Amino acid sequence: MAFQSDYKLIMLVLLLALKQLVSKPLVPCYFVFGDSMNDNGNNVNLPSFLRPGFLPYGIDFPNGPTGRYSNGRNFVDVIAQEQFLGFDNFIPPYANASGRDILQGVNYACAGAGILDRTGKQLGNVATFTDQLKQHQYTVSEMVKILGDENSAAFHLKKCLYYVDIGNNDYLGNYFGSTNLSQQYTPELYANLLVETYSQKMKDLYNHGARKMILSGANLIGCTPSVLARSLPTFSQCIGYVNVAMRIFNDKLKSLVGDLNKHFPDAKFTYRDASAVFQELLDNPSLYGFKVTTTACCGHGRKHGRINCQKNQIPCKNRDEYLFWDPYHPTEAANVVAASKLFSDEAELFTYPFTISQLAQP
Repeated sequence: MAFQSDYKLIMLVLLLALKQLVSKPLVPCYFVFGDSMNDNGNNVNLPSFLRPGFLPYGIDFPNGPTGRYSNGRNFVDVIAQEQFLGFDNFIPPYANASGRDILQGVNYACAGAGILDRTGKQLGNVATFTDQLKQHQYTVSEMVKILGDENSAAFHLKKCLYYVDIGNNDYLGNYFGSTNLSQQYTPELYANLLVETYSQKMKDLYNHGARKMILSGANLIGCTPSVLARSLPTFSQCIGYVNVAMRIFNDKLKSLVGDLNKHFPDAKFTYRDASAVFQELLDNPSLYGFKVTTTACCGHGRKHGRINCQKNQIPCKNRDEYLFWDPYHPTEAANVVAASKLFSDEAELFTYPFTISQLAQP
């Protein structure tokens, strides 16, 4: 009897150890930079117009409204979870990250941010891309204190995954927005300005320990309810000239990834083709369960694209059938499909030159 008790105890210990081993994340930490597509709460305490800390935002999220521009999880939330990177918890926003929690990563993304420092400033206090990199520098300095020295911090950081998704607001708010930068720059010259600035930011990130970086291209914002709502009613699917400008930027960003891989051989950069994923969902919505692709689930005006969701507004009930949650942002259902398409990407249609799963490998 004693033998059986000891045997059961040993087996229990082994099973618990195996579970812990299996559930270990693919990477020890995950850092996120960007705008409202992936902001998970950094906007909440900033004095700006970009604070969705109320229902119906977060109506399908376990913790309710958190500052996420979604009915539920955003893209980086989904990628972080069990079936992909394998984290037990969501990566904390910089606004709430502290102590040893930062060792698993921090989300610095902030609504309204762009590649250029001027982007989003008309909306209030926005943590720009430059600000987010400074926040990361501070995080690294805190890691050095926790881990004991710079070498230990560098060893930890080189295994981490970095995700950068920024550029949409440089077009929505600047180039095609109220600042009228389209009058000063051709699409080609403006894309050059953005990518040159982006390149400097990536070098800065590299200098502070990043070695595995995903650079996401911009979305096809000419297909969003926001842009469609401000166009002639005859335009029902996408606004071509807007998407042409976005594709010029995306092509240059993809080329930048190739250049960065050549210049930093001890690092790996990969390009996420967000526009290609988006186009796939628009072209074949029924394959993924979507029935409504040009009207937002929540918002006001034509196609629910003129104004964001308002406090306590009642959204659509069949949210999983909508591609867009509000005038600009996808539903949780769309984020889940995008994550599944991008993570392994066996056909190499949406990532270059590495898939996210390849980048996450030791």
